[in-house]
Amino acid sequence: MSLSGEKIILRALEPEDLNFLYQIENNESFWEVSHTQTPFSKYILKRYLENAHLDIYESKQLRLLIEEKSTRKQIGMIDLFDYNPQHKRAGVGILIHPDFEKNGFASEALSIIINYSFSHLQMHQLYANITSDNIKSLALFNKYNFIKTGVKKDWILSEGKFKDEVLFQLIKE
Repeated sequence: MSLSGEKIILRALEPEDLNFLYQIENNESFWEVSHTQTPFSKYILKRYLENAHLDIYESKQLRLLIEEKSTRKQIGMIDLFDYNPQHKRAGVGILIHPDFEKNGFASEALSIIINYSFSHLQMHQLYANITSDNIKSLALFNKYNFIKTGVKKDWILSEGKFKDEVLFQLIKE
């Protein structure tokens, strides 16, 4: 299976993922990376899940749940967003629940999505936008040969302070 690794599986969202999605989307510590400012109701998230079957070509986004293989626990999500079929590119974002950090799950998820994007979706490039103080994410994307191609100064306002956002690109060779 192309979306399966050694320790994790990337899978489509299911109705049973509502509580996990609710917990993630309403965790204020994640709002900076998701550009969210208000909580989501279970009703809205349930409606989102009902439309999660739309493929990347229709919705221009693919959100996959990261599930630990051995326990079948939901541990995070990985997104392809702003998919542009004309230019064969998409943004990529990863979120791992704090209880499951430092287990290599983000690294494995990124590796799987890179492979999937370039081989199955025929993408030419992936990009990521990462705040300059997110040391873990900067290191992760560097590990997979994403190249820093720009800095957006004072791009994100977080807790009353502006942060720079770094643009990384990975172009298929």
